[in-house]
Amino acid sequence: MTMATVLGLMSGTSMDGVDAAVLVTDGEEIAAFGPRRFRPYGEGERSLLRAALADAAGLGERGERPGALAEAERMVTVAHGEAVAGLLAENPGVRLDLIGFHGQTVLHAPARRLTVQIGDGAGLARRVGVPVVFDLRAADVAAGGEGAPLVPVYHRALVARSRLAGNVAVVNIGGVANLTRIGADGSLLAGDTGPGNALLDDFVRGRTGAAMDRDGALARRGRVDEAALDRLLADPWFRRPLPKSLDRAAFSAAAVAGLSVEDGAATLAAFTCRAVLAGIASAGGADRVVLVGGGASNPVMGEAIAAVLPVVAAADLGWSADFLEAEAFAYLAERSRRGLPITFPATTGVPRPMSGGRLATP
Repeated sequence: MTMATVLGLMSGTSMDGVDAAVLVTDGEEIAAFGPRRFRPYGEGERSLLRAALADAAGLGERGERPGALAEAERMVTVAHGEAVAGLLAENPGVRLDLIGFHGQTVLHAPARRLTVQIGDGAGLARRVGVPVVFDLRAADVAAGGEGAPLVPVYHRALVARSRLAGNVAVVNIGGVANLTRIGADGSLLAGDTGPGNALLDDFVRGRTGAAMDRDGALARRGRVDEAALDRLLADPWFRRPLPKSLDRAAFSAAAVAGLSVEDGAATLAAFTCRAVLAGIASAGGADRVVLVGGGASNPVMGEAIAAVLPVVAAADLGWSADFLEAEAFAYLAERSRRGLPITFPATTGVPRPMSGGRLATP
């Protein structure tokens, strides 16, 4: 098949900014990785997104934009346009065939067959003059799937490109943590495992004003409160089998409210890691784990997982831990344009392999 140059855009549940990454692909093989760029959100933009999350909690229809949601959608679209323009200005030789635009998730409630990502795909296509594939989760959720995670089919392409043998678990620790288990036979099993960075980030911001526990410094000085951790892990959601998915706000840090900031951070970091390890075990185990996402740069989390299973650094494989999800949405956009499936029964619980997404032309 002819290869396409596709730009993927991702703004995750951690709400730190827009990741932009170019991938050369036919939607099946990865021919090359291209330039990458990060466009951070300012504090005012993050505050607007937090307000939009609060206003989205009561949504009953995907198209509703009450309260801060309409303004936030405009901001998200402009910020993504700026990310595209910045990347192209820095790389004038790049000629894009397509853009994959995830948007910003503000509500994910697959039990109600409802998932909402704000961002105007048609408006972005007009702004940057390139066709845009967007709204990639909706068809899966409407068909009864979880709508997440969407990245497993890209994880499988990366594992194939890197010629990793055996059973491989690719663990993405973003705002929410998710897992793809690629069997030695190429089979897929995937799902969210529990909280990623979002719960810890919110806790640290509330206690200190800092955006995150940078380099795990607070958690390193703290002590895990096992009783609080047991209460967190007792949530019945953890007893559900894969595939399954979460909303960013599914868990509360109330169990650590009485702890010091250091002990609270240590306990929430352990919560993420114990849930990841339980997810891997429930998926059939793994010979090795590849850690990606923002949590991969938190050494406390990495060490906790490496104490149980062999961990391979994404960078050692030539993967970008920070931009992998943006690359994935480039890959998914090209699959969508070609009518190839992007979700599967064993990744989202959808009844059959499904394509998804909508195409907007300039």
